[in-house]
Amino acid sequence: MRRKIVVANRKMNGDMPSNQAFLEGLVSATLSHQRADYVVCMPHPYLFQAQAILKNTHVHWGGQNMSRYQSGAHTGSVSPPMLKEFGCEYVIIGHSERRLHGHDTDTSTGERFEVAIQSGLIPIFCMGETLEEYEDGATDIVTIRQLNAVITEIGVQGLSGGVLAYEPVWAIGTGKAATPGHAQNVLSFLRGHIEMLDAELAKNIRILYGGSVNSANAEQLFAMPDIDGALVGGASLNTEEFVGICLAADRASATNQNRLVSFP
Repeated sequence: MRRKIVVANRKMNGDMPSNQAFLEGLVSATLSHQRADYVVCMPHPYLFQAQAILKNTHVHWGGQNMSRYQSGAHTGSVSPPMLKEFGCEYVIIGHSERRLHGHDTDTSTGERFEVAIQSGLIPIFCMGETLEEYEDGATDIVTIRQLNAVITEIGVQGLSGGVLAYEPVWAIGTGKAATPGHAQNVLSFLRGHIEMLDAELAKNIRILYGGSVNSANAEQLFAMPDIDGALVGGASLNTEEFVGICLAADRASATNQNRLVSFP
């Protein structure tokens, strides 16, 4: 059974007092709700704080991006060993904001996915179409192109070391989330594409939805059979909202476990 996972992408937000309140509040509120996984991806300067607060807890942490290189003359970049030194287990790769403003390409995100795996990090790989592409009916074409860039780089079995996330660009930070039905259709399509290459991997790989997820719509999203959790942006800046999403994932995991017991 695929375990639900909720990932906070706090983007370029926070300061030390608010970070501490969020991280400590998250640990406390989910202490007795550990049937799902919880990850916080912090701005890089605050990874030391995440490590100090989250070490030896059930909450994991990670970076929001990383270089393809281990070291060298790459001013402003952060290497995989640097993330590892601060205890990161996860790293976001290919977020649309990096594709739009950070010059990420399909090829470079595929390369970084491979480097993350080689470095012992779990890449959270983002895919998604713009509003124009969505209105043109190109969602499937765009997401498969982005996914295939990784498969070309590392092979389909290489996906097993990562987590996939469908994040339609038109839903990020707009308050306009994809309907549960639309998100399910896209994730089912992506899983079906993987299934044609490796059926066992398709059963086990976790695929998330991201884009205006909040505590009000999380329950319906997590009830969909192919939605294994969420990559959360804006709602991760509010402890109560983010905890609400985590608890929805915990309840969904409990429901799935009960189904397995009822139908062995």
